[in-house]
Amino acid sequence: MYLPEAFKYSDDVTIRGSTHFILLSQVDIGAFENNDKLPKNNPKANVCDVGDLNSLHSTVSDIILNNGSLNNAAFTVLDLCRFKVLKRIVIGDGCCKNVNEVKLIGLNELESIIVDSNSFTKNCGSYEIRRFCLKNCPKLRSLRIGSYSFNDYSVCEIENVDALEVIE
Repeated sequence: MYLPEAFKYSDDVTIRGSTHFILLSQVDIGAFENNDKLPKNNPKANVCDVGDLNSLHSTVSDIILNNGSLNNAAFTVLDLCRFKVLKRIVIGDGCCKNVNEVKLIGLNELESIIVDSNSFTKNCGSYEIRRFCLKNCPKLRSLRIGSYSFNDYSVCEIENVDALEVIE
């Protein structure tokens, strides 16, 4: 559905091709959810750039960052807290080099985090305070981090992850 300038104020409105008018209070916008002609939300999402990440619906269950993703110099915080039903995060090789803060907080459905090699690492002898924060994820069972990932992070906070069985 494309609604250009949908919320723009206008004194003059013309409706063409309509045989009758329906009062706005009678329109059930929720009915669009069951319309098979509209695209459905994909519960699994592959991310290549910041635009992809920002456009994800908050109900995705799996986020996969492709190798080399999210290395934009302006992208410095990876906050996935809005994805309340997220179950799995997979971060490919060499991702998020300029991210100084990772926030995985209050993800009640999160079960698995996989970070491949050389991610979240600038490889330039940076002395910035860089922070990994994993908190309040009661179903998290597995945290796997590849070699040289978070190599120059100085803070690692892991709290209230009582189901955690594997840190690798």
